[in-house]
Amino acid sequence: MKVSIITVCFNSVTTIEQTFQSVFSQDYSEVELVVVDGGSTDGTLEIIEKYKEQLGSYISEPDKGIYDAMNKGIGLATGDVIGILNSDDFYASNSIISQVVKKLSEKGIDAVYGDVAIVSPKNVEKIVRYFSSKAFRPEGFAYGYMPAHPTFFTYKKCYTVQGGFKTDYHIAADYELLIRFLVNDKLRAKYMELHMITMRLGGRTSSSLYGYYILNKEVIRACRENGIQTGWFKILKKYINKFRELRNPVPVQSNGDG
Repeated sequence: MKVSIITVCFNSVTTIEQTFQSVFSQDYSEVELVVVDGGSTDGTLEIIEKYKEQLGSYISEPDKGIYDAMNKGIGLATGDVIGILNSDDFYASNSIISQVVKKLSEKGIDAVYGDVAIVSPKNVEKIVRYFSSKAFRPEGFAYGYMPAHPTFFTYKKCYTVQGGFKTDYHIAADYELLIRFLVNDKLRAKYMELHMITMRLGGRTSSSLYGYYILNKEVIRACRENGIQTGWFKILKKYINKFRELRNPVPVQSNGDG
């Protein structure tokens, strides 16, 4: 079973090498890394060139945003399974992909997802929040909950059936995609109690109150477009739990099978 990892980047010179190394160090052999660069000018391209012999493929060209770039990467992928790894994230251990493949090989499983540790950009050993997907249920979409998208692995054929990311979303296209996959298409997804991804704190949704507003506006839109009843009152409840997570980060789970 071949696994394609899609990494989208733009001016990621300070982090992308660690992202690459976390893929190349995996103990599973059938992995290809597909890189889609948006036309970086900060030295990112030089790092990509340094590793080009180890890449499945890469392109560097302007795009219409991160979700357009992800769709390009999925189109270039030649693997049976698709995973997304952002250019400032890295795998928590060198056995993540082999554990994912083992779980996907079990009968009746179409997709898997796990947990993310969010760390300080200045000190990746310092966990500021632990995002566990354990409690997720499809009905949680109505309340703004989703499994950690960077940990989501499924078969490429599922993207062929349901389509890729909707590029008219600015922040929540991953949310909308997971609704289509897990609710509309009813993919049989399995949670793995596993710290899969380490993610640096930051990004569009955490930079301003306006970013949170746009995110939640799109979350409501995604639900309604897919027949899920929701509203602002339901969505805003989740921030009470987020506050608790920030005050009491959960210790990282062991990297055993989930």
